[in-house]
Amino acid sequence: MSRTVILVEHPTGGRDDRASALLERWGYRLHWVCPYHGDSLPDPKGEAVAAIVYGGAESANDDREKPYLRTELDWIERWLDTGKPYLGLCLGAQMLARVLGARVRPHPQGHYEIGYVPIRPTPQANGFLHGLERVYHWHTEGFDMPTGAERLAEGEIFPNQAFRYGAAAYGLQFHPEVTRAMMTRWMDSAAHMLDNPNAHPRERQLADAAVHEPAMARWLERFLRAWLARP
Repeated sequence: MSRTVILVEHPTGGRDDRASALLERWGYRLHWVCPYHGDSLPDPKGEAVAAIVYGGAESANDDREKPYLRTELDWIERWLDTGKPYLGLCLGAQMLARVLGARVRPHPQGHYEIGYVPIRPTPQANGFLHGLERVYHWHTEGFDMPTGAERLAEGEIFPNQAFRYGAAAYGLQFHPEVTRAMMTRWMDSAAHMLDNPNAHPRERQLADAAVHEPAMARWLERFLRAWLARP
């Protein structure tokens, strides 16, 4: 049986995230793909057993100006047809929502979510968060809930934080895969975004990471094991 997982990254990716590190440690073959750089996306019906689409600075609505995003959206739709596990992180979740017919848009008051922000499970979450209370965010847009999807987590600023579609397709608005190196890189490269009233300052983000990152890392490991075990 194949042990290949497709990892779709965007120009701001660094391949130093916690999810790919766990997969590599567990013996999976990582097939990194960056359509922005001209990489071809593999046939969804091929040997890969799962796919993760990462975040990025783009909007899921930019597919007219950025044709590689249109390619990704079409590929996600074909991937869903296979029933194989799919995980969308931030932009990857917003793209999944778009493929399923939901809108992706900025907050009506222009709010961002940057930093460790509280989320809570929905009544149908069935233990999805396992006690996880704060997770890392870096985004300016959110998604409406797709028809037929189950909302698993919600928040105050952006109400839709996580959903499942079918048995094995998940969209997470937050970043459980983030490492301290990633946080630092984002704060350095996009420092202007920290001026938004809802963005946590650098010092608070680092302090919150010391408190909340271990629980988020444990949650991600549990989630990935269960996600990969789905048929």
